[in-house]
Amino acid sequence: MAANLRLFGSVVHLCKRHAGMLQRYCSNQSQISEEVQKLLSLKEQLGDARPQKFQLKTPKGTRDYNPRQMAIREGVFKTIINCFKRHGAETIDTPVFELKETLTGKYGEDAKLIYDLADQGGEILSLRYDLTVPFARYLAMNKINTIKRYHIAKVYRRDNPAMTRGRYREFYQCDFDIAGQYDLMIPDAECVKIVAEILSELNVGDFIIKLNTRLLLDGMFAVCGVPEDKFRTICSAVDKLDKTFWEDVRSEMVDEKGLAPEVADRIGEYVRLNGQLELVDQLMQDEQMMKNKMARQGLEEMKLLLTYCQLFGVLDKVSFDLSLARGLDYYTGVIYEAILTTEKVQSDGGDKNEPVGVGSVAGGGRYDGLVGMFDPKGKKVPCVGVSIGIERLFSIMEAKAEAAEGKVRTTETQVYVASGQKNMLEERMKLCNLLWEGGIKTELSYKKNPKLLNQFQYAEEHGIPFLAIIGEQELKDGVVKVRNTSTREEETFPRDKLLEEIRTRVGPS
Repeated sequence: MAANLRLFGSVVHLCKRHAGMLQRYCSNQSQISEEVQKLLSLKEQLGDARPQKFQLKTPKGTRDYNPRQMAIREGVFKTIINCFKRHGAETIDTPVFELKETLTGKYGEDAKLIYDLADQGGEILSLRYDLTVPFARYLAMNKINTIKRYHIAKVYRRDNPAMTRGRYREFYQCDFDIAGQYDLMIPDAECVKIVAEILSELNVGDFIIKLNTRLLLDGMFAVCGVPEDKFRTICSAVDKLDKTFWEDVRSEMVDEKGLAPEVADRIGEYVRLNGQLELVDQLMQDEQMMKNKMARQGLEEMKLLLTYCQLFGVLDKVSFDLSLARGLDYYTGVIYEAILTTEKVQSDGGDKNEPVGVGSVAGGGRYDGLVGMFDPKGKKVPCVGVSIGIERLFSIMEAKAEAAEGKVRTTETQVYVASGQKNMLEERMKLCNLLWEGGIKTELSYKKNPKLLNQFQYAEEHGIPFLAIIGEQELKDGVVKVRNTSTREEETFPRDKLLEEIRTRVGPS
């Protein structure tokens, strides 16, 4: 009897437990039903519209480069780097972003083009605008007083891009800079020489390197009556003369920047002047100019620079041009800009032919005060440098390649290992390895038994100059057949002499 009572009690307890679970289950089911109804109602409101197809594109102001374009691009880089190294430069690298305070106050009105990043771990960062300010920060941080360096890297500008004119938001700069205390105008003249060498070697057409100096500009502004606190903003306006007409620049000076019309007109008389040593002599006869200390010093420096350019054999490539301003705030002395020119056209004034500018491809100048902005004690390191506009040069080189309609090699492969017989994969791999270890750029087909004709066609299509051909008979005789892709002539060499023969034919790697 007691046992039955205990069993009955257990059954009752179990029934109560399951009843509770059932109640909770029903409650949950009710909640789930309510949520499902809400979702169905929301679906009806949204309709059956499918999400729009994702658009595959590069961000505005950027681009991709295919293998053909990269081959041309690397050729341009190689020419530039070889020139930098020829002049004794070593290379450095810096982060793609900097502390925002590093970049602030260095670019004048162009500061609005800096890309700011979100707060990362308490640091306010910005993408680098150029390679010059990071270089100055690097010098100050590492207490470097003397260096000749080049730096090739991407920079970023929140600009309105004009892709057809080579203006991007992300682009490479190729910078060469000389830091150190040296005698006047010697490193400045070498920078001009480097620009002339690079543009001549790239064979991009006629060009002129415009020269001016910030000292002369500031002296000219003072002589013309520009208030000192407006020097930089008026300089920024003059800097636009290579992109627009004098009338527009004058209007900006007077209407937007509050300059007196007669002062703007006086500036206009000077910025129309360009020449070489004869212009320096002409301005040295200007009493107002010579009374101004900055203008006088600027003219003396320009005369010395032009003399050194003559010694370096580039005087015919330069023009002393008072319209050149370069709006960046950190320039303190000589400034220069290389302009590509089209065919000569008849000028309004008579017989003289004038080149027509088609765009700046290099620029730079002296910035003696920039490093001191980062040094705790304000210690200055004099610097002068130049930046090559690789994007515009690349566009020109690409257009030239398309006009020539020739094949552009996208690889540097020197030898293609081939066979016309089956079951030769392992032997082809062995021969490939022999050539690789000998420093020869080599390829082979990834198929076990490729057709010989297909291998010949691959070598021709990719511009591979030689094929190393093996078969059962070559293995038996211990030789390799070498085929010249362009002439289709074949020679046979002992396997142990193959590397020597290939090196003789392909030249230095």
